[in-house]
Amino acid sequence: MKKLLLLAAICLACGMVYAQPNADSLAYQNQRKKINDMLAARAAKFGQYDASLSHHSGIFGMQTKKDIRRSNDILMDIVHTDNDILQQTKVLLTLKNNQLDYRNFQQQTIQTKVKETEDNSLAYMSTINKLRDQNEKMKMTVQNADKTEAKLKFWLIISLILFIVTSILWIKAKKRAI
Repeated sequence: MKKLLLLAAICLACGMVYAQPNADSLAYQNQRKKINDMLAARAAKFGQYDASLSHHSGIFGMQTKKDIRRSNDILMDIVHTDNDILQQTKVLLTLKNNQLDYRNFQQQTIQTKVKETEDNSLAYMSTINKLRDQNEKMKMTVQNADKTEAKLKFWLIISLILFIVTSILWIKAKKRAI
């Protein structure tokens, strides 16, 4: 019986250690109150049991069968209360585990979103860098094309000037020859 009481106390102590007052749900708080009320009732019943053990209504101050039965009935009631406390403690632990599972789910969801955001950011950065490189290459290509075009225009103008000068000289040479 002391082991059951100790087990119930340990379960409640573990529940209190891991419980966070702000994070507890209403159902969890109600379940804790219910168990605490059951423990208070059990303590009162144990007091009755203790009193019934000291009650001796028999001859020469001995306990009668009736006294022993009354003590046994109180003890059985305590055992039933202990069983109820253990069941309610299991419910309490289930509620707490559900809260922890939900928190873990939330943390995993947040971590997944953070990972996706990081991946997207890296992909965007990679795309931006590729586009910058392509832009630089295009600028270089345009600059090279401009230089080539300028050289071509220069040589075209030189060729045109040489052609005009040659044509003028040829025409003057023909006029002198005539």
